[in-house]
Amino acid sequence: MNTSSNNFDVAAEQAFDFMSPEYAELFDGSAATAFQHPLWLHSLYTRLASHAGASPLIVVVRRRATGALAMVLPLLRIRRGPIRTVEFADLRVSDYLAPVCSPDVFAELLGDADACAEIRDLVRPFDLLRMTKLPDGRLPIENLLAAPRRAAMETNAYATVLVAPFEQWRASALDRSYQKELAKKYRQLQKKGALGFSCCDDRASVFDALEVMRKFRGPRFQSQGDGDLLQRPEYFDFYSDVAVRGLGSFVRLYAMKMDGQVIAAVLGLHHRDSFLVIMSAFDIDGYKSQSLGALMFEHVARDCIERGDQMLDFTIGDEPYKKLFGGQPSPMWAVTQAGSTAGAISLFALKQAPWLKLAAKRVSEFRLSPTRTSTPTR
Repeated sequence: MNTSSNNFDVAAEQAFDFMSPEYAELFDGSAATAFQHPLWLHSLYTRLASHAGASPLIVVVRRRATGALAMVLPLLRIRRGPIRTVEFADLRVSDYLAPVCSPDVFAELLGDADACAEIRDLVRPFDLLRMTKLPDGRLPIENLLAAPRRAAMETNAYATVLVAPFEQWRASALDRSYQKELAKKYRQLQKKGALGFSCCDDRASVFDALEVMRKFRGPRFQSQGDGDLLQRPEYFDFYSDVAVRGLGSFVRLYAMKMDGQVIAAVLGLHHRDSFLVIMSAFDIDGYKSQSLGALMFEHVARDCIERGDQMLDFTIGDEPYKKLFGGQPSPMWAVTQAGSTAGAISLFALKQAPWLKLAAKRVSEFRLSPTRTSTPTR
């Protein structure tokens, strides 16, 4: 389906090629995040979308005069029960979501009423429009889609600014007592055998580290919802594909080994002088008192600084360890819009979810609390 305004041609291209040179050029000049990288989106659409029952909805805007790419909006249509949902290409693997467009061109699009109307027509129909995980200070997607104002999510993202040398960053980011504690843990760990830390540099080491990550993460996340994504073949294939194809440029997979065996690993993306942590795993059972996770992130920070990175981004989630490494919170935003009566009911239920969770928690605590009597009992 194609339409046109005075300045832009707007189309929905289901088979858009994210590995094309024109998209690479657009991405490089855009305000998009690492999670809109050509390789990331290519693998997401080709390896995950069909497994999730999602249909690509890739809105492509081109300059009418030249045909040059102006913006790509990577979306999905997903039916969740009876609700027809339109959302960013995420499928639980992306932490930051954004249009692929430069700020100047985005402002130009907002000033083109015809182009905006055409984009909105392509996105419809839907029962519910959900644009979550929007980073602070990014392009106002709600204005483009005529959606309500964004609302703050319940969780934040965390990042720490890196400075060279490593010792200076460590002294400024970590509490002095925590520095001493980690130094002690590291000495203890070194006494257990031949300890090594490296960044995977070939296909074999990548698969070895990912297999170990899958093994460590399975029991750890078994009780949380539907478990760890790495346990599902399509997601393991997705991360493996991105890691192997992006190795040495877009992707880094760090591994800590004891006597040649991987005991900890961190997978992340490198984008514009930032390293974004997306997944980690540690042999917690084998090294219960060695704080493997903290030691691993300390080594990752050192390597990033030596490479010249300016930011270590722990991405979305309020885990306490992020603040221990100097991580500063940044708000995350969501844009939601109902497109039908069913969508309005669903949106109302989503907005009540925090209250319902709190009520359920209080009921659970009430049921589990011991019966009180007038006289203390043992």
